Amino acid sequence: MQKLSFYGLLLFSLCFLMACEPKVVKNHASFAIDTSLCDFFSGACSKNVNEIEVQLSFAQSKAPSEQPIDLALSFSNIVSDVKMSVEGRDMFMGMIPVLLNTEDQQSYQAQLIYGSCSSDYMVWRATVTFNYQGTTRQVWFDFLADAQPQ
Repeated sequence: MQKLSFYGLLLFSLCFLMACEPKVVKNHASFAIDTSLCDFFSGACSKNVNEIEVQLSFAQSKAPSEQPIDLALSFSNIVSDVKMSVEGRDMFMGMIPVLLNTEDQQSYQAQLIYGSCSSDYMVWRATVTFNYQGTTRQVWFDFLADAQPQ
């Protein structure tokens, strides 16, 4: 049943790809390097939310669109009620919920699939919410789909 729900959710998410225009091939070198984006070629992307360090890493450093990406999310302390979603930062692509798995409430794993779009420079935002010591906190990670090493 859970697998059926996953595929239903995936199909629903892919329906939002109709917002994209035909793909135009451009060279990433023509864009200025945005240092605020996560660079998974260099390793995990880290953010601090008050006294908690949150790290996101992708097993596939390139962050390929339309392919499964294994991700890891880790926290410096035990947290609860962790939720994650991915959506286009600059272009509406729908909201893709990420189903996280954990055994210790500090390290989470998941698999993510998102679509490609027209500009060949698609920035995605992973939004993470969690509870720590009774307070809900939020952090986001911006990353480039189909990235090249910098």
